[in-house]
Amino acid sequence: MSRTNGYGGSRANLAWIAVDWGTSNLRVWLLGEDGDILDRRTSDAGMAALKPDAFEAALLALVEDALPRRGTLPVVCCGMAGARQGWAEAAYLSVPAAPPDLTHATTVATADDRLDVRLLPGLKQARPADVMRGEETQIGGVLTAEPGFDGVVCLPGTHSKWAQVSAGEVVSFRTFMTGELFALLTGHSVLRHTIGATGWDDGAFEVALSEGLSHPARLTGGLFGLRAEALLNDLAPETARARLSGLLIGMELAGARPYWLGQAVTIVGEGTLARRYGKALEAQGIVPKMLDAEAVTLGGLARARLAATERTA
Repeated sequence: MSRTNGYGGSRANLAWIAVDWGTSNLRVWLLGEDGDILDRRTSDAGMAALKPDAFEAALLALVEDALPRRGTLPVVCCGMAGARQGWAEAAYLSVPAAPPDLTHATTVATADDRLDVRLLPGLKQARPADVMRGEETQIGGVLTAEPGFDGVVCLPGTHSKWAQVSAGEVVSFRTFMTGELFALLTGHSVLRHTIGATGWDDGAFEVALSEGLSHPARLTGGLFGLRAEALLNDLAPETARARLSGLLIGMELAGARPYWLGQAVTIVGEGTLARRYGKALEAQGIVPKMLDAEAVTLGGLARARLAATERTA
């Protein structure tokens, strides 16, 4: 469990709690009414590690010291807490749809009556079949940061999303398992003997990116080629790592071409992975806008809370 600031403020300053519940991690923000972040807290109590009856305890482990002694505190959750295997199922909304707000949320019964927990739903698409949980709230944050946004939102990650957004709605989207494939190949395939855990080679990434984008059908041959080059030509582990990333992201861009070609693209993310996607698009003549993932997540959760308040006022 991690607490960045160590909550020392008055309980009276705390207006609500924002929660992003991922598969592997739980992220919580303690917020004032004006949106000020009073504290950030994280733990490894992701959905995959919990049974439905363990979610409340996992949340309380992070926030109980900040809860009011009397009364209830709003808790707005996006992500996997609303999955079928989560705290309680929050049924998907069908696209086209605006990012959901609390009028669409599922209320969870809690043993601690100080918690008023609402789970935001994800979005679903019938053809091609696809779903998202959590990213729809980040898209809401993009719309908060850029009112009137019309274009494509790219959300890199374990399961990367490309979403077409127009007139305040998610019109369509597509998911690519690029990050999960990278993890599986480096940890559980023959390439685990070849791919370095650290290090990087920009030139190798760019060459492999072009290859993956231009010839996605050759991917599996290119993957084994990494192993063969390591055996025959002493391919450096850091170069193999960069090439693997380039091949996989290039293949993703080939599949997502209808989403980025000739479009205004905003990438949501921070750090190395977001920069790699940015570099990949720039190589195709697309100059994406970059938005911080934490900022748009909080913006989306605040938007969901505010929209419900305005709608019921």
